[in-house]
Amino acid sequence: MADLPTHTIVFEILTRLPAKDVGRSKSVCKQWYALLSTQDFVKIHCSRSVVSSNQRVLLIDDLTCSVRPIISNNNDYGPSSTVTFPFHHQNNDVSILSHLNGLLCVCLNHTYELLLWNPTTTAFKRLSTPDSHGFYINNLDAIGLYVDADDDYKVLHIKRRSGVLGVYVYSREVDSWRNIPFITRQEYLSPHFNWSAGTFCGGTLYFTVCECWIGGTNVVICFDVNSEQFKEISFPPVPSNGMVQGVLVNVKNVLHMFASTGMFEMTIDLWTLQGDYWIKVLSCPPIPPISLSLWCDITHYVTNGNWFVITHYNTTRRYNTLENNFQFDLAFP
Repeated sequence: MADLPTHTIVFEILTRLPAKDVGRSKSVCKQWYALLSTQDFVKIHCSRSVVSSNQRVLLIDDLTCSVRPIISNNNDYGPSSTVTFPFHHQNNDVSILSHLNGLLCVCLNHTYELLLWNPTTTAFKRLSTPDSHGFYINNLDAIGLYVDADDDYKVLHIKRRSGVLGVYVYSREVDSWRNIPFITRQEYLSPHFNWSAGTFCGGTLYFTVCECWIGGTNVVICFDVNSEQFKEISFPPVPSNGMVQGVLVNVKNVLHMFASTGMFEMTIDLWTLQGDYWIKVLSCPPIPPISLSLWCDITHYVTNGNWFVITHYNTTRRYNTLENNFQFDLAFP
């Protein structure tokens, strides 16, 4: 039997392997290392990893970090595996700010330093510099992780310090920071507006920018990662009474938003972005009252037709697209 072409081995076989095995395969030869490092390989590998059998949840508690698989058939979690922190770690010290293709941008809360960290390989890179770049302040700054057309991983840092406002980009390839202009309404950089973490989708970083939880202005800021230009698009047309929160999710390179609205009885609608306009995909029935503190910490996972809404309070809701309902499912042990 003739040998398989290298391209077939890499893109049809290795894209289906776990991330650790892909990392080991890079040491086979220089050609494999180059092919496994391309953005095309990363995209295909990630798309094949987002099936229900490969869904994972990364949990960081006071002293440890672990990974748990989601078992969608019975809405449970599989056995956990421990991830070792390769950097100095204190209680409640690490905050995940952004993620992309398995790479995390995290903050060490006791030093405010930004790090790029790959939990699979344990490799990490400190982004702090002597001239004060690479330091993050919670509730003032915003972070987005992305990759440009040259396959260079970059970090966008919206930075607000005592009246000094700036936008900075870190390049992993050249290992340095630089300032870029913010060409849209300057008031969005003021401390009166709360920025979400950036969500990378289709060559653009998206941020929700909200003036306050009840009332005020809500917009979406778009950052084209190749032209490095900002623009503003409208928020989905949700009711303005009560609390409003929008959580952005990239699903197969299509941007979605979970928009929750209300006060004592919350409603969640799912929207998808088409061009610069939002189209409502699903409208969920009202759910029982939930505290504001819980709604501030929502993360969404999509698996096997279900949307898992997981909070930092170790409880989840599962939205079933066929039954059109929310229900509490499970809690982390």
